[in-house]
Amino acid sequence: MDPKKILINYAHHQAGHCESGATSNLFGFYGHDLSEPMAFGIGNGLYFSYIPFLKVQYAPMISFRNLPNVVFKRSADYLGIDATIIKKFKEPKAAMLALDRNLEKGIPTGMQVGCFNLTFFPPEYRMHYNMHNIVCFGKEGDIYHISDTVMETPQTLTYEDLVRVRYAKGPFAPNGKMYWINSIPKELDIKSAVKKGISKTVYEMTKIPFPLIGVRGLRWMAKDLKKWPVKHGYEKASFYLGQILRMNEDFGTGGAGFRYIYGSFLKESGELFNNPELLETSDMMGKTANKWREFTYIGARNCRNRSKPEEDYSMLGNMLGEIASMEENVYKKLDKILL
Repeated sequence: MDPKKILINYAHHQAGHCESGATSNLFGFYGHDLSEPMAFGIGNGLYFSYIPFLKVQYAPMISFRNLPNVVFKRSADYLGIDATIIKKFKEPKAAMLALDRNLEKGIPTGMQVGCFNLTFFPPEYRMHYNMHNIVCFGKEGDIYHISDTVMETPQTLTYEDLVRVRYAKGPFAPNGKMYWINSIPKELDIKSAVKKGISKTVYEMTKIPFPLIGVRGLRWMAKDLKKWPVKHGYEKASFYLGQILRMNEDFGTGGAGFRYIYGSFLKESGELFNNPELLETSDMMGKTANKWREFTYIGARNCRNRSKPEEDYSMLGNMLGEIASMEENVYKKLDKILL
């Protein structure tokens, strides 16, 4: 093999969410056909947090997904897979050398990166979002071969551009973080992993004793939303509402999108284990995702001053409260299902 050329036989597949897609593709490389919804559900991708005192892009911090690398780490842990996550490299040179060593060993390697300087992204995709995930599977000189599940086909980045996105600045800065699989069992206990994944998601969405996380966080945001016009004025209220809508539809797949993926996970699990209760919760989660989409539609009309008189912040707050109750019903039912 040309010492300057390394190209791992890695299959690139598009996905709805970058990290669950990367996780699914990495499992596939090692011979296990784990779907993206399965990776997302087992790895606890579904989440919600509302931190009003922490501002991101000048608006309250809102997240519809779990922290970076949780999906990969927990899905690997729950399935008994030996994997490595290096959370931080102080020096970019050390981070790139570590990546090169993995490639020389034939190990496709996942990385957390910032989106703004991804040169293969269309301009409208380039936002200051640092929780994106890509997989590197080869290099030729200073050109690296990249699988980004947002894109239809594999892409390339130069050494300098890859360093730039691996060391993007701002909230959740990646700091060179990378992850990979060391070894994987021939047989995976999917049922046990699904059970652990569901249990953890139910806990994080309903049982964490902190009022800004999960369903309680949704209800808190619903109450705050109603107060924004009086508290901040309509211009800032509209800006804050727009941030919710962007997080729900665009950033990192979007909150509504995550609900659809989780519903697919519950459907696949229900069919795999012949469990009608899981199939019922899948339908319930799908209806919740639809309600999130309805909220986005009405909220967008409000932001553009095209809403009906009754489609005000009070109505939107009530819709969020209804969504919180719908989600809570899903998690309560999941908590009682025996696998």
